[in-house]
Amino acid sequence: MTPGPEPRMDPYSRHILVCTGGFCSPDRLGSGLYALLPTLLERAGLLFGAQRVKRGETPCLGVCAGGPIVVVYPEGIWYAGVTPELLVRIVDEHLRDGRVVEEAVFHELDASHLRDERPDDETA
Repeated sequence: MTPGPEPRMDPYSRHILVCTGGFCSPDRLGSGLYALLPTLLERAGLLFGAQRVKRGETPCLGVCAGGPIVVVYPEGIWYAGVTPELLVRIVDEHLRDGRVVEEAVFHELDASHLRDERPDDETA
């Protein structure tokens, strides 16, 4: 590996992923949702700064039905059937105000089993 600048990550509050593939949404509506995100995040004050929300698109989230699918981390909240109107609510209510849009949730990550099980002296 060629020496270069060390990677760094600026602070952010959440990460939103949009499925843009064709299995869960044969009409590929996720691409339009992803294109809308920067405008919505900027309007909500979440595009830059310590409270920014990182965004990503993926061709598959493994659900393969009920799309477009959108997932928000670190909470692990999964939304189905996301429309542009619902995406506005997800950005304003969930990402900005911290209130999950409950009626659109179809899955929540159960993180109770996740913990760092490495011994204290183990190094990466």
